Amino acid sequence: MNKLEQIGKQMRYAVVIEQAAAGYSAYVPDLPGCIASGSSVDEVEGLIHDAIEFHLEGMKADGLLIPRPVSKVEYMEVAA
Repeated sequence: MNKLEQIGKQMRYAVVIEQAAAGYSAYVPDLPGCIASGSSVDEVEGLIHDAIEFHLEGMKADGLLIPRPVSKVEYMEVAA
């Protein structure tokens, strides 16, 4: 995919949300440095959405290619 094909294309990135000492944090494995933190899951979800958009806008402004989402999320059940 070239740079022009990426403009306006919807991308679906995996987001990891973790409970932290003072709330929640989130990061995007396919976008290193794209992080957010908030006091609730709802807050951090909104903030990471905005962070992804901001991160991608910055990459476009710098003339960088937008990375394709390649991370996969699965849940595994194990006896505890």
